[in-house]
Amino acid sequence: MKITDSKDVLIELRKSTGMNRKEFCEYFEIPYRTVTDWELGNRKMPLYLLNLMSYKVEKEQLNVRNN
Repeated sequence: MKITDSKDVLIELRKSTGMNRKEFCEYFEIPYRTVTDWELGNRKMPLYLLNLMSYKVEKEQLNVRNN
């Protein structure tokens, strides 16, 4: 599957964490409605924010593996 849209990247990022949308929102302290709008394509997600979220998830996963 080729991911070309930020909403698809966000959905894949959330799925990779194993979190549902509510847990994901609480983890990143982002309103549920905002993430829902991003995932549905109703609002465009800022690319810098997607990059920061991806970075945080990667670092958290590395910390879990190393501990």
